[in-house]
Amino acid sequence: MLYLNDSHLRMVGLQWNELVNSVEHAVTVMDQGDYAQPLKPYLRYKDPANRIIAMPAYIGGDVQAAGLKWIASFPGNIHLGLPRAHSVTVLNNAASGVPYAIINAPLASAARTAAVSGLVLRHYLKAHPGRRMRVGIIGWGPIGQLHFDMCAELYGDLIDSALVYDIREPKLDNIHSALRGKTLAASTWQQLYAESDVVITCTVSSNRYIDAPPAPGTLLLDVSLRDFKAEAIGAVKAVIVDDWNEVCRENTDIELLHKECGLAKEQTRSLADVVCREALAGWGHDEPVLFCPMGMASFDLTVADYMVRRAEALGIGVGLE
Repeated sequence: MLYLNDSHLRMVGLQWNELVNSVEHAVTVMDQGDYAQPLKPYLRYKDPANRIIAMPAYIGGDVQAAGLKWIASFPGNIHLGLPRAHSVTVLNNAASGVPYAIINAPLASAARTAAVSGLVLRHYLKAHPGRRMRVGIIGWGPIGQLHFDMCAELYGDLIDSALVYDIREPKLDNIHSALRGKTLAASTWQQLYAESDVVITCTVSSNRYIDAPPAPGTLLLDVSLRDFKAEAIGAVKAVIVDDWNEVCRENTDIELLHKECGLAKEQTRSLADVVCREALAGWGHDEPVLFCPMGMASFDLTVADYMVRRAEALGIGVGLE
């Protein structure tokens, strides 16, 4: 069994185009029904703000892996000088059940999250040829920074400006060269929201704060899932989810829209609809689009398997008996 930790993954490197391709492959495989993915349970104890989530799945296609991501999210860790998220992913051979890899690093999980956003951007730009972007990222933790790197690497030549906002002053000294000279720290989230047409929320906010509707044509990548008030997104017609049953719970913005605005599954489109059936082309260019991803275990296994194969090719990692 191959063991990979954070330093190993950083040696492997994040190849964003390949990571997005991996997630796209997983979407097509899932759309064909060659997967299994039970609803993930949340383990909570003592402080209800903390949670550890079990994410089991099987994914077929070119991956042929079963496994589990076990991810802890403890928001208060930031005040202790610790990362908020810690995760371990175990991969099993789908035919035999034999474990073949374990990844002990939140980087794999965070890279999957950014790769899913990158996939949405890929198809959004495909549906809007010639469109340029003003990207705004709210939250400058690991998830926000990886989204910035992904956007810079894949779409830097289409980005006219980038704004970053965090409740702590973001450090922009070593940002990706593709957006150097185009990136500024916003003084408020309101400034960023008003001056961006792609808004990516990557916070750990416990209270919803965005109360203004998006401007026409804005793409909202609601990665952190709990930033928008109903008055901000209640009128958005173009709503995309990765999986309705997963995301319409746990106080997400989709559950908020379901309870307060009557949003139903039939009124949304899935990520598979976007990738396999070009759903984004069905909305006008001025229609705001809201994407809410709960996070799919099948995507985690696909990205983890890609990282393991790349590590093996490069001779990186520790073999365990």
